[in-house]
Amino acid sequence: MAKHLVIQLARFGDLVQTKRLILSLLDGDGQGERAEEVHLAVDASLAELARLVHPGVTVHAVRAHGGVPQADVLAHNARAFAALAAERFDTVYNLNNSGLNTALAALFPPDAVRGYRTLNGQPLRDRWMRMAFRWVAHRRLSPVNLVDFWAALAPRPVAPARVNPIALRGGRGIGVVLAGRMSRRSLPPDVLAACLRAVFEGMGGPRVTFFGTKAERPLLRKVLDHLPASVAGNYDDLVGRTGWTDLADALTGLDTLLTPDTGTMHLAAHLGVPVQGFFLSSAWCHETGPYGPGHRVWQATLDCLPCLEARPCPIDVKCLDAFRSREFLSFLAGRPGDRHPPDILGMVSTLDDVGSTWLTVFGEDPSAPRRVELRALVGEYLGLFAGEELADHELARLLYHEADWMLPGPEGAAFAAFDPFADEPPRRA
Repeated sequence: MAKHLVIQLARFGDLVQTKRLILSLLDGDGQGERAEEVHLAVDASLAELARLVHPGVTVHAVRAHGGVPQADVLAHNARAFAALAAERFDTVYNLNNSGLNTALAALFPPDAVRGYRTLNGQPLRDRWMRMAFRWVAHRRLSPVNLVDFWAALAPRPVAPARVNPIALRGGRGIGVVLAGRMSRRSLPPDVLAACLRAVFEGMGGPRVTFFGTKAERPLLRKVLDHLPASVAGNYDDLVGRTGWTDLADALTGLDTLLTPDTGTMHLAAHLGVPVQGFFLSSAWCHETGPYGPGHRVWQATLDCLPCLEARPCPIDVKCLDAFRSREFLSFLAGRPGDRHPPDILGMVSTLDDVGSTWLTVFGEDPSAPRRVELRALVGEYLGLFAGEELADHELARLLYHEADWMLPGPEGAAFAAFDPFADEPPRRA
């Protein structure tokens, strides 16, 4: 039995999105039965959630967030690091390029580490990671969901259909996530209230449950101020009142969850709850949309999107206008008119051989043809199918660089059909 460590020291949503990789490692022999031992290093605040989402995995708590001064992080983690260093792991999957991730991965032999590692003090990225950095420079073309990107580090990723259940209504009404960690990705109170009212009316007035952190309680009051009595008198307030198990229980069985790109959204998809995701600003559904069949995303499409949240918006977050439009609210209420909402795509989730992908139901996505071609190129690289001749050879040059084949090493890049140690590039590289 092989023994693996996954280092995932990012936040809530990233932990849930590691699911396909972890299922793949547990599967081991590809026969659907647990064959491997998997350990998972996570931030201490997420340890309970990790055990909930990834049963059968040994969880190690690390102080990555939560107010520890940067200069003291390693000292706070000395005991946890020593315990992990004493383990004998066959493979270590380091998923993020942070300083703490790198320090933890450096405890293990470099040839056992996949993803991000160091060799003689030099930071190195596996070929698969280097490829991702190239397409991220052209984010409108991003061809792979983050769940599938991390899963491709495993020798034999499980089938996409095994990751999350088909999302189905459960009869418990509408859930609403008030905001995400990144402010510009969230709808302001008046816009969120208008969207909720439209969905509420379209679904015949079911019960509404609000979710959020304790810090978002003032935001809830502002949303309620914009709602009619029919909604404001028919809700459950769970804002700042749930632990991880309580949150999962409250999400289970909802008919739909209205949410920006948040960890709660990914947890809902994990539970088979239909998501209606509002994606704008830096959020891009082709990268981090809810995983599995049965979800909807409303993706803003201004030419400047997806942007960088850390940079000020020079046009006053104009991508919000799409969510205010009368046409969009009519779509949400189930009364589509003759005119599609401007500057927004209506999309539904589906799966293919690579993993999660999106079908456009209304609106025009001029980047779609090149994204599909790049996705096919990635699928060929992963050994999933033989690609056809590319119409746009710039995409091959975007994905592959000559240096990729100069220093072969432990890539851990894909499926059994692809040899990650081979020196030979795919035939069109």
